[in-house]
Amino acid sequence: MYQHHTKIRVRYGETDQMGYLYYGHYAQYYEVGRAELLRSLGWTYRRMEEEAGVLMPVMSLNMRFVRPARYDDLIEVRTVLRQLPERTITFHVELYNEASDLVNGGSVKLCFVDARSQQAVRAPEFLRSLLLPHFAK
Repeated sequence: MYQHHTKIRVRYGETDQMGYLYYGHYAQYYEVGRAELLRSLGWTYRRMEEEAGVLMPVMSLNMRFVRPARYDDLIEVRTVLRQLPERTITFHVELYNEASDLVNGGSVKLCFVDARSQQAVRAPEFLRSLLLPHFAK
């Protein structure tokens, strides 16, 4: 298992008229968690696309809303990989407020696509190599 935590402050422009984080922005917080998890491994989405020629489109997104995040809340985004990627990669995400209360949880599943051929491919070996030590038993 590999996990990474990052923090995001809810901005005014992300809220609805009730002062709650607008539901459509939760997916963006999930994306920040994914990008920062990869960055913590020394890799980025940009390098994945430009150097490895691999794209990672989203296949599915699942969420459950537990309580609202509000304007100016500092949200901790906890992103976890529970399995070593093969043909797909699933990021499990939980968002917590400053009181450590669960705000939202879910998962996002992505696949790997060769940028030139636009065909599905296996997880890049360099990514698996970076993650393998965290999954060794």
